[in-house]
Amino acid sequence: METLLRLLQETVQISLLVAIMMILVDLLNVFSRRKLESFFKNANKFRQYFFASLIGTIPGCVGGFTNVSLYIHGIISFGALAGSMVAVSGDEAFVMLAMFPKKAIILFAVLFIIGIFSGWLIDAFVKKYKIATCENCEEMVVHGHEANIKHYFIEHIYGHIIKKHLWKIALWTFGALAIIEFGLQYLHLDKFTSQYKIVFLFVGALVGLIPESGPHLIFVTLFAEGLIPFSVLLTSSIVQDGHGMIPMLSYSLSDSIKLKFFNFVIGITIGLLLFIIGF
Repeated sequence: METLLRLLQETVQISLLVAIMMILVDLLNVFSRRKLESFFKNANKFRQYFFASLIGTIPGCVGGFTNVSLYIHGIISFGALAGSMVAVSGDEAFVMLAMFPKKAIILFAVLFIIGIFSGWLIDAFVKKYKIATCENCEEMVVHGHEANIKHYFIEHIYGHIIKKHLWKIALWTFGALAIIEFGLQYLHLDKFTSQYKIVFLFVGALVGLIPESGPHLIFVTLFAEGLIPFSVLLTSSIVQDGHGMIPMLSYSLSDSIKLKFFNFVIGITIGLLLFIIGF
């Protein structure tokens, strides 16, 4: 009972911090949404890679959704979108900021840099091998101007943040904490992770293919407990993109598969290199 109460307390604390951060990010998105398209319209490729990845580092699903919308409208390239998805950490970003803020910021910075270079590299690869992209894309519907504060609270804070995201984050956080606690006490998880770290790197990449926020929290919690190295967390973070891929799946399954393939290869390659040198 004591362990259960402690896990519930940790879950509530993390979830409250996550809720505050999600609301702040959503406010930023509402006030800046209309300015993004005009900013990107005449942008050169490097600006696309830089700012798409920068948008991708915004915690939550906002960055992923925004970049998918820009891609669907033909405003950013396939490489810029793929690079931005490397930088995306999904709703797990909020949990990382709550659990290990300094290391989380370092992780986001690394993902941002990898995202920029990945965008350039993927576009060059797509151009060289004449890979078709955005064949079945349609224009994404963009919501109109938010009518008033009441509308914002009902549609955004309750309808989106609480109803769609926050309760799932709380459940996944509690589940991840409980799994680690149980594993440490009864399954000697600390010994297993120390002996088979490389296995967790590949498993993290495979779990990252799931277009959903939540599963990645297992690796976030393992890292927070010091059970896996940075390279494993980075690999999982590169491949996964939270809910960001969901709207892309509905517009172009082909592009979604290509994008996840590129990011999986990048995640495994960079993760293995860092793992070999001891990170």
